[in-house]
Amino acid sequence: MVESMPGVYDAHKTLFDRFEIFSIIFFKIEYLFHVWSSVESHNPRFKSSIKGRLRYMLTPLALIDLIVILPFYVSALVGVDLRMLLALRLLRVFRLTRYAKSMNMLLQVLRDEAPIISSALFVLLMLISVAASITYLAEHEAQPEAFASIPHALWWAAVTMTTIGYGDVVPVTLIGRICAAAIGIVSVGMVALPAGILASGFNEALHKRRKQYEDVVDTALQDGVIDPNDHEQLRIVQEELGLSAHEAANMLKAGYRKISTGTEICGHCGKTVLRPKDPDDSGGTSHRVSKFD
Repeated sequence: MVESMPGVYDAHKTLFDRFEIFSIIFFKIEYLFHVWSSVESHNPRFKSSIKGRLRYMLTPLALIDLIVILPFYVSALVGVDLRMLLALRLLRVFRLTRYAKSMNMLLQVLRDEAPIISSALFVLLMLISVAASITYLAEHEAQPEAFASIPHALWWAAVTMTTIGYGDVVPVTLIGRICAAAIGIVSVGMVALPAGILASGFNEALHKRRKQYEDVVDTALQDGVIDPNDHEQLRIVQEELGLSAHEAANMLKAGYRKISTGTEICGHCGKTVLRPKDPDDSGGTSHRVSKFD
């Protein structure tokens, strides 16, 4: 971004070039480490020493790692100024997504809802094509430059269907205005449909993650006590699911409240213990010390 400012770049060109070289070396070393250690992954696809590493190199994150360092070497080998390739350096930002659990959830939702979202976008594309065709037939004679062809009309249809409405091209005929009004009404629901699908997918994914953590909490509280091993397991699951510490604490408190309703005082030792789950159990009180003693 700063390099796009001519005055700043010209004054510090050497500094920018050195920082670029440092970045390329750093990313190259990191990329090689990722490829070399990919065989240690839990994914069985990467276990093979050669094929596994090749499969890893074809994963999306590995491809991004490779693409961000290519412009430097391509420019050096070809010997020309390939400024268009410099835009690929912006892909380095997406490397941070591997450390963001919320971003991982977004990608998971996009993968799960991809068929539905694709269908909605396909219908939207069809409506844009139909709207452009009808508007072209209605406006071509009145505005031969703005609606010179159906591809020209696609710009107006896309801007109108997405409710942006720049106002650079507007219909002037009666049929064109009627078509524009119909498109505006229909597009309100069609454009909002993918957003609704994503919101529903987020809600479902978040509910599943919370349910998974609740199941782990219930398992840890089966004996009424959460020992250090249970705490470590809960922490690992919390990080894997991308839950905040506040959410995890609330679910843990809910788990404690759940088992507290099934406790009683032992008549022999006076400690708080868990009642048997089976009401017909004649074995008496289950003498398992809970967290509430």
